[in-house]
Amino acid sequence: PEHASSTHLKSTFGQGAHYQEPYRMYNLDVFEYELDETMALYGHIPFLVSHSVTGGTVGAFWFNPTETFVDIQEDSSSKHSKTHWMSESGIIDLFLLPGPTAEAMYEQYAHLTGRLALPPMFSLGYHQCRWNYKDERDVYQVHEKFEELDYPYDVLWLDIEHTDGKRYFTWDDNLFPHPAEMQEKLWHDGRRMVTIVDPHIKRDNKYYIHKEATSKGLYVKDNSGKKDFDGWCWPGSSSYVDFTNANARSWWADQFSYKKYQGSTPSLFTWNDMNEPSVFNGPEVSMQKDILNLDGIEHREWHNLYGMLFHRATGEGLVRRNQPDENIRPFVLSRAFFAGSQKYGAIWTGDNEAKWSHLEIAAPMLLSMNVGALSFVGADVGGFFGNPDAELMTRWMQAGSYTPFFRGHAHHDSARREPWMFGDETLIRLRHAAMARYALLPFWYTVFYQAAATGMPIMRTMWMQYPQTESLFSLDDQYLIGSDLLVKPVTGEGVTQTTVSFPSNDLWYDVDTSQVVPATTSTTGQDEAISVTVDSDIDKIPVYQRGGSIIPRKLRLRRSTHLMTKDPYTLYVALDKSQKAVGELYMDDEVSFDHDRRKNLALASFSVDFSSGNIANSVNVGSGWTETVSDLAAGRMVERIIVMGVDTAPKSISMAKEQLQFDYSAKSRVLVIRKPNVSALKNWQINITV
Repeated sequence: PEHASSTHLKSTFGQGAHYQEPYRMYNLDVFEYELDETMALYGHIPFLVSHSVTGGTVGAFWFNPTETFVDIQEDSSSKHSKTHWMSESGIIDLFLLPGPTAEAMYEQYAHLTGRLALPPMFSLGYHQCRWNYKDERDVYQVHEKFEELDYPYDVLWLDIEHTDGKRYFTWDDNLFPHPAEMQEKLWHDGRRMVTIVDPHIKRDNKYYIHKEATSKGLYVKDNSGKKDFDGWCWPGSSSYVDFTNANARSWWADQFSYKKYQGSTPSLFTWNDMNEPSVFNGPEVSMQKDILNLDGIEHREWHNLYGMLFHRATGEGLVRRNQPDENIRPFVLSRAFFAGSQKYGAIWTGDNEAKWSHLEIAAPMLLSMNVGALSFVGADVGGFFGNPDAELMTRWMQAGSYTPFFRGHAHHDSARREPWMFGDETLIRLRHAAMARYALLPFWYTVFYQAAATGMPIMRTMWMQYPQTESLFSLDDQYLIGSDLLVKPVTGEGVTQTTVSFPSNDLWYDVDTSQVVPATTSTTGQDEAISVTVDSDIDKIPVYQRGGSIIPRKLRLRRSTHLMTKDPYTLYVALDKSQKAVGELYMDDEVSFDHDRRKNLALASFSVDFSSGNIANSVNVGSGWTETVSDLAAGRMVERIIVMGVDTAPKSISMAKEQLQFDYSAKSRVLVIRKPNVSALKNWQINITV
């Protein structure tokens, strides 16, 4: 990654090559990028993954942040590919990861480059953004409309126009005269805010950030090494902090303290843009390669590191600003990235367009990032440039709700596109998509925990879970969330039916109907994929739960994650062919570092064996919660268990000799156990008599 092309790398060299140029890795600010091209985009990870039925999964990490080209030559007769790596500078520093499974290989890569940082729960909700919400009144009107419509969202974003003349860490006093009060009003309703902070600093001697950075000598130098580099970006004439320097990064982190960043509060988080770095008057809209960092090393040597190190310093700033009674996890979105960016926050795919083709390429782009172990990723819902119609906006909201980072964003020349701008009928559809996301947040949070613990991606190409099913290897228009949800976004205009490739090893249950998809089971006993055409009108995105899995949801409609904290869970049990299922639920306070520093956490492991007549929970409680688990249990209740694929009506269901209420439908083969009065933080067993 990152390229606007298929996840499966196509040939760039030799007879019948798909592309005429090699894949290029050089972080650039690209305006309205082209599709199905090898051109460089905003971030890159020089990591190649190979998978085959006989060879398993292996990886090659080319640790070089300079401009790099990669040629791909395919040998169709042997099904092998050769790659040729060409970097402008640096040394040969190659790491070979032997796997031999995806799980083993990603554990090796995580050990090498770092693990995904567990984000705060709110960052997994819906984010509402545009360039720009123009003033406090605009912010309040948008927020109040979400409230009025019971439309869930968690974060409202402000782009560059909120500042005083593009001076970051400041506010336009005319447009945003009361920033702290504005944040507090939104936080009163459980919402956070994000402001943009870019790496270019306006060259204004009256601007305190520029004055201090200049006096401390923290800027990148020109090619003489004597003067601060002067480039052109949003503020006009700008200097650039040298984020390759540890002292400069530490100074930058200090700028996020509440005392220095006037008007900031604990509910304000950060967006890093233009960090490729973007220089409007530079070659290819970036820095000249011969300018120098503070150690006298040319820009060409560290170009692809700059954005990640900026991202890192910002995240460290949000941690450092915490007061003694605070322990809040950061949230920072970045556009540029490199290997290791998974440790610092979220990434988005940059300036996409409101076109069906850009919706179609979103999944392959996000999957390629996940192949590079960059999991907290998303594409701007609706497309940044242009104006989506109601159908495109609906399909994009549906697709975005099943990606790790979920944000709507738009250019200032685009028409307003808050969910209510498309009419009541479309509003209902958009809200339904957002509600589906919020219901699944316990599942999303658990998959993020699993990714942080194991290194496995969150959005998974099909081969990661089905390594012996060769027909799935090149698929990138459908994917898995973790191991248990299969998603096939609808990316075409006027589509009412969609073809999904189902791995035949497993049963698959439609998440909307709770019914098994027919004709998806292999009759040969071989690992294969069976293509089934399913209905997918405008109200439907095809999503399926794997048989043998248990997925936790929260079904009460709330307007933010903060309001959902103590809501009860509903467990969705999808039985496999043996009438069994297992699943996990990760729990902590969803906000702080206490899960790591104090071991305030728990992992519930659910299991169902219907043939043996039991549903059980075995919970592993962290040492920090051990003494208080009884008090916490009431806020982690299970209010309902829905079991799909049940062949026979139970005669009775009980726990500790107490009979439980249940309903069973022979037609749908769905069993619903109501009010079991059990906590996810307690061990328990429910007995079923058939």
